[in-house]
Amino acid sequence: MPSRQRQTADAIATAFNTMDIATIISLRSPTCLRQILPASLAYPPQTNAQYEAQLQAMSSIFSAFKITVDDVIEDVEQRKIAMFVRAEGQTPIGVYNNQYVWRMEFDEAGEKVDMWTEFVDVGMVRDFYPRLVGEMKRRAEEAERKESGGG
Repeated sequence: MPSRQRQTADAIATAFNTMDIATIISLRSPTCLRQILPASLAYPPQTNAQYEAQLQAMSSIFSAFKITVDDVIEDVEQRKIAMFVRAEGQTPIGVYNNQYVWRMEFDEAGEKVDMWTEFVDVGMVRDFYPRLVGEMKRRAEEAERKESGGG
């Protein structure tokens, strides 16, 4: 039987594959922070609210999204899991391919992630992500114009 924290980590992976943002956020403690690494990217830590807003924006632009967990390293006593994850998706600006290492630290019960450190593919962040953000901004501006009656 998998540990409770492994069950939580697996539930997060499953929630990403259905883009169930409510479940992803519910499996994080209220004070959980997400830190993107390497530090050279200079991304500030994200609170649950910031991470949820980012997931909402990203989910609106993906027509397909799937993650595959390639490996898991678990330290039950330290309440930590590292998941090696590949992501593939379809967007209006092209195919999204990324690799991550999700390092999660859990509460004592193993039911909530207390700290989430995410190592990302720097090439994807440098080359693809700015285009993706540009498309999300363009769509948000277009929606705002429509709501304000500007066409």
